Amino acid sequence: MTSHAVDRPLAATLAAVAQQADYSLLESLNADPDATATGVDHEPRQVSSGHYVPVKPTPLPEPVYVAHSPTLFAELGFADELARSPEFMRFFSGDFRVAPEPMREQGWATGYALSIYGREYTSNCPFGTGNGYGDGRAISGLEGSFNGQRWEMQLKGAGPTPYCRGGDGRAVLRSSVREFLAQEHMHALGVPTSRSLSLYVSGTEMVRRPWYSENSSSTDPDRWALDPAAISTRVAPSFLRVGQLELFARRARKGEHPRAMEELELILRHILDREYRPEISAEAGLGDQLVHLARAFGERLSTLAGSWLRVGYCQGNFNSDNTALGGFTLDYGPFGFMELFDPEYQPWTGGGWHFAFLNQPEAAHRNYHMFWTALISWDGFTQVQRRQLEAIREGFPERMNETIAEVFAAKLGLPSPAATEGLVQPLLQLMVDTRVDYTLFFRELSDLPEELEPLRASFYPNPKGVDESAWKAWLRDWRAALELDDERTPERVAAQMKRVNPKFILREWHLVPAYQRAAQGDYSLVRELQTVMTQPYAEQDEDTARKYYALKPASFFGMGGVSHMSCSS
Repeated sequence: MTSHAVDRPLAATLAAVAQQADYSLLESLNADPDATATGVDHEPRQVSSGHYVPVKPTPLPEPVYVAHSPTLFAELGFADELARSPEFMRFFSGDFRVAPEPMREQGWATGYALSIYGREYTSNCPFGTGNGYGDGRAISGLEGSFNGQRWEMQLKGAGPTPYCRGGDGRAVLRSSVREFLAQEHMHALGVPTSRSLSLYVSGTEMVRRPWYSENSSSTDPDRWALDPAAISTRVAPSFLRVGQLELFARRARKGEHPRAMEELELILRHILDREYRPEISAEAGLGDQLVHLARAFGERLSTLAGSWLRVGYCQGNFNSDNTALGGFTLDYGPFGFMELFDPEYQPWTGGGWHFAFLNQPEAAHRNYHMFWTALISWDGFTQVQRRQLEAIREGFPERMNETIAEVFAAKLGLPSPAATEGLVQPLLQLMVDTRVDYTLFFRELSDLPEELEPLRASFYPNPKGVDESAWKAWLRDWRAALELDDERTPERVAAQMKRVNPKFILREWHLVPAYQRAAQGDYSLVRELQTVMTQPYAEQDEDTARKYYALKPASFFGMGGVSHMSCSS
């Protein structure tokens, strides 16, 4: 979405924020006809029609400020001091009673379908129908045009909704710190993502979750932990998901209620308006707009999966309900940044190989197929448009492969994607055999070494040793492919590589002490990580590099909650 900044004073009060409120979702889509008038709708139930459920959040008792994003505040036109103001804190910790007009005292939750790796599931919904999936603990509370760009603000951990499936609707401080830091880190890395606005923790409310005991090597949590309840607010142009489109397409195909096809068309129009204007002109007929949507979303999704490979990020749980229709990273649950390179790296113990690091492009393909299948459920396409859509679907894998080649050409400093031929696969195998840290290796390679020695800083101990002759051969071939000359000087190529190969990534063993200390009321490490990780390409100072540009200590390998986790809580 194009941003047109508006020259106005920074908003320093919640009342000033309220003047920019504009609830396009609530005004253009249908509410659940079975919803309560009061928004007190917190028990699990089937939601069989409508695009959203009006619901009131459950406020955090005695909210305490943990952090906010100065970068996002500046983009929104918010004054920094607003984050600590009493009314702002109350609203973004779930007390919507303080909302000044035209803001509203009710938020909203949305339903969606669930597809895992290209297969839709309904039977494991609590009602066996698929009508129980949705925002179980995330409640949107504000939408508007801020500083010239439309944003939606969603509180995660804001209490139960009809989709909560029996849970308490809360998020613990641990997972909230992880998501808060990760979103702004990914933005600084240049990866499309939802953003972090604020993070508040309750001074009194604790919630019980399964987690790992200290130094545990268990696959699954081995104890119950009592953690502070927290609410983080995430921000995006919309929180529309592939799973949402699937839900309305399924209802339309099956004729589940009389307005099902109409509701599918409404959500399609809303997707276009919220995520693809002015990229897709509203002047064309809807069928042509949707053909453009299929092409544009495919482009964004392939770019996103390529960006994840570039920075070593693994989504962990890349279901269709975690796939944003805007083509950005959404829902930071059991994510992780890979350290020791492993093509099958997967931080979530329940995720399986299909969501492993190097399989993410194929997972994106499966999610794209579910999007496409939902899209063609609309009954207004002509035969010509259907043929166009079929060609777009068939072209997705090729575009994904082109994106991967572009990513590795950039990481290796090569002049074109074609130059990666014969270099990438041998390199990846050498990295596996040698036990290489993904981030450290590519950053060290960015200095264009002619010998192996500088790269050893990225090698983990390996009882099998290092195949030095293989490395020397690869380095020789890579140096030849760089095509260095008067235009492509070593200095220019190295600088370009350092713009795509980060020096700092958010490693779990840095996150653990930050959220552990935060649980004791010490937020200094959270804020230190925020400062460092929002400058991931900068060299920064020697102390920072010594602390955060380092190999993972051996003691953390195989440790529950550090090397792997079973849930996000």
